[in-house]
Amino acid sequence: MKMKRILYAWGMLLIASCTMESVLAQNLIIYPAKGQSQEQMEKDKFECYSWAKQQTGFDPMVASTAPQQSSAGKDSTVRGAAKGAAVGAGVGAIAGDAGKGAAVGAAFGGLKGRHQRKQAEQVQQQQVSQVNQKINEYNRAYSACLEAKGYTVK
Repeated sequence: MKMKRILYAWGMLLIASCTMESVLAQNLIIYPAKGQSQEQMEKDKFECYSWAKQQTGFDPMVASTAPQQSSAGKDSTVRGAAKGAAVGAGVGAIAGDAGKGAAVGAAFGGLKGRHQRKQAEQVQQQQVSQVNQKINEYNRAYSACLEAKGYTVK
């Protein structure tokens, strides 16, 4: 069980680092097509950064791209099964067979826990997708600004 948690944590770190890399390393090649100096280029890049940030509402320098950890992790199936077993045992005891009630409750609780985990994974995927959309929108605005100032951007 501990190994599964470690692997899950490594997976989340990998997703976060890949997303963070795409924010910080914007993969844009900027060429001063009108002979702008390095100093002028740095000034223009900062102005375009500010303008793109204002236009898109997204700041790649402070963007929090790490998927938020959900309380419904990999062990939610086990927790759900344990809770279901406890409830099922109580209901089974009233009905006369605590063991059978616990087994049914555990199965139901395990299914519920798996469902919660899948929902949490879908939320994380949506968050990563939304951040990627914002990054693309920001990059388009940033590139448009630099091109208007006489730079070639690829």
